[in-house]
Amino acid sequence: MNDRPSTPLLDQVIWPSDLRALKPEQLDQLADELRQEVISAVGVTGGHLGSGLGVVELTTAIHYVFDTPNDKLVWDVGHQCYPHKILTGRRDRIRTLRQGGGLSGFTKRAESEYDPFGAAHSSTSISAALGFAVASKLAGKPGKGIAVIGDGAMSAGMAYEAMNNAREAGNRLIVILNDNDMSIAPPVGGLSAYLARLVSSREFLGLRDLAKRLARRLPRPLHNAARKTDEFARGMAMGGTLFEELGFYYVGPVDGHNLDQLIPVLENVRDAAEGPCLIHVVTQKGKGYAPAEAAADKYHGVQKFDVITGTQAKAPPGPPSYTTVFANALIAEARRDDSICAITAAMPSGTGLDKFAQAFPTRAFDVGIAEQHAVTFAAGLAAKGMRPFCAIYSTFLQRAYDQVVHDVAIQNLPVRFAIDRAGLVGADGSTHAGSFDITYLATLPNMVVMAAADEAELVHMVHTCAMHDDGPIAVRYPRGNGLGVPMPEIPERLEIGKGRIVREGRQVAILSLGTRLEEALKAADVLEAKGLSTTVADLRFAKPLDEAMIRRLLTTHEVAVTIEEGAIGGLGAHVLTLASDLGLIDNGLKLRTMRLPDVFQDQDKPEVQYANARLDAAAVVDTVLTALRHNSPGIGSEARA
Repeated sequence: MNDRPSTPLLDQVIWPSDLRALKPEQLDQLADELRQEVISAVGVTGGHLGSGLGVVELTTAIHYVFDTPNDKLVWDVGHQCYPHKILTGRRDRIRTLRQGGGLSGFTKRAESEYDPFGAAHSSTSISAALGFAVASKLAGKPGKGIAVIGDGAMSAGMAYEAMNNAREAGNRLIVILNDNDMSIAPPVGGLSAYLARLVSSREFLGLRDLAKRLARRLPRPLHNAARKTDEFARGMAMGGTLFEELGFYYVGPVDGHNLDQLIPVLENVRDAAEGPCLIHVVTQKGKGYAPAEAAADKYHGVQKFDVITGTQAKAPPGPPSYTTVFANALIAEARRDDSICAITAAMPSGTGLDKFAQAFPTRAFDVGIAEQHAVTFAAGLAAKGMRPFCAIYSTFLQRAYDQVVHDVAIQNLPVRFAIDRAGLVGADGSTHAGSFDITYLATLPNMVVMAAADEAELVHMVHTCAMHDDGPIAVRYPRGNGLGVPMPEIPERLEIGKGRIVREGRQVAILSLGTRLEEALKAADVLEAKGLSTTVADLRFAKPLDEAMIRRLLTTHEVAVTIEEGAIGGLGAHVLTLASDLGLIDNGLKLRTMRLPDVFQDQDKPEVQYANARLDAAAVVDTVLTALRHNSPGIGSEARA
């Protein structure tokens, strides 16, 4: 049961201005009600739960202290933003989270002025907040840039690149480090809370500024010694020496669930005349909801669940997920070959490499949110003779494209890319869709690009990757479960660049890449019923193409259609180029390409997304019949009858 909780105080708050009208002693009750509303809403919709529960008090304090939306609040990744959405005019829609036509599960500029910057990929918040802060400074207008970044996101180099540049913003930039997992600080207690309030206070900063002015009159050696003594003293007491070296004034650690501690510190930092500041806040993922506190990993992202028991809705039993099939296939390969190892970037369970790590702990590497490093690390392993599998979501591999080009492809190193979440991904929406990997990989010399049509094909392709030592190779596969096809007992090594004919016909040829094959076969059934003999080919490879098969199909059929789960510039573009190079275009070839539309699609159920993208069986049939109607008289007459 997910009955709505009683929230008399939260009911009075629609906008942050309403929140600021409350008395400080009312804020604890407001935070409690806000937490219950988040639990209730996510119980209905599913989504990210633990991270949002961990920042309820922090979200309340930020909107209470700062002048949002004039002060620009940027949430790193944005998956923890549900409490923020409730407090910024969107509570009436919070039970539409991640649904078709509903609220995004991340921050989104088009949704609210309180979402000044969209995210969903990690470690971008400091750069964006710095941009807002400097823009306000240049315009001579008030307004701060506030970045809330998790400790895990600090493993990405981009965060440090931004901090290295932060002096440009002066005191307009505030970074809040949400430390909820890494335990990079001593336990928070009364002493650390007192120190945080002290070193962020006007009195302390005023004395510190006076000491600085006096120190400048000292000989340079004594001046430098005084400066370092100040930094060392605060670093010893509270940590933060690294941030100080990057030019930040460090405050913390602060208990992120204690509003009596949070609000004075935020107020002090808001009013400080110092330069950029970093506040170290310690929180607990899943705070206030026992099931999420007990299993933060399982409640990071959840299905719909019963609020009372915490029991998540389970999908009906069915075929294994593509992720599980990949993990099991890779484990089987690793048992046969000691040189196989696996790398992921902070997504061990999402990519299935947690299972691999249990079987081969010394050959599994989670490098944190550092995709660039993951790819070049894999390149180094490959250069030394190992057989690395770099398992990264399609959308996250985009972050390492330069490394794929320069460190892998140019050197022709046999790095194996396992690209999960290829194609459209449903509730996670446009930021997580794997739309572009065919395009950005198949354009590279030396690269082999495969796409699995079903789970059995994925097993064959993992084996093919393991055996391929002639350069980089990639296999892409979607989110979700397989089709339930029989699984091979012994995997087959596929011939590079060779497709397969799944169904033989004479008039229409459908050239499929990836899991659109099922829809292609459904379309063929409809076309056959209309009197159109249809061939269906599973190309298997986007690069290299099976040129012999494609040429035969294009020259022996009246209409040919390519279909793929990728953006323009992928398979269809390569087939068109091949047809042009072969001179087939000049012979009146009827070739149509079906691919994702040139838009960023919002979240919805995957089947709805693909229907909207015109990549389902009905769209294939319509594409074929439309092409035939434009043919010369007599061609396709069976379809028109």
